[in-house]
Amino acid sequence: MAIKIRLARGGSKKRPFYRIVAADSRMPRDGRFIEKLGTYNPLLPKDSEERVKMDIERVQYWLGEGAQVTDRVSRFLEAADVVAKKERNNPKKGAPGKKAVERAEEKAAKAAEAAEAAAEE
Repeated sequence: MAIKIRLARGGSKKRPFYRIVAADSRMPRDGRFIEKLGTYNPLLPKDSEERVKMDIERVQYWLGEGAQVTDRVSRFLEAADVVAKKERNNPKKGAPGKKAVERAEEKAAKAAEAAEAAAEE
């Protein structure tokens, strides 16, 4: 059985609240889970201690059992110094999208035309 430590969404519409759970990877996101390991409330300020609560001992137990951690939960564990920080590399993240590139090219073409017109006069 493949175990994942992941977030299960709760709370009402536009008011998210998450449980950090150990669940079988085949179960749905908000479905059956094996054990509740903590909570995450994204509406609280980032410096609040109540924002992320975890039972670190149980998380370490599940990691010892071979559980895989999702990206968001791994960031929580890195902040709590349970897991070593991973090097993340997303070179496309800072690159502009298609529309922005097109607008930049149009603007450069107009600027070049204006410079040529000014040079002719």
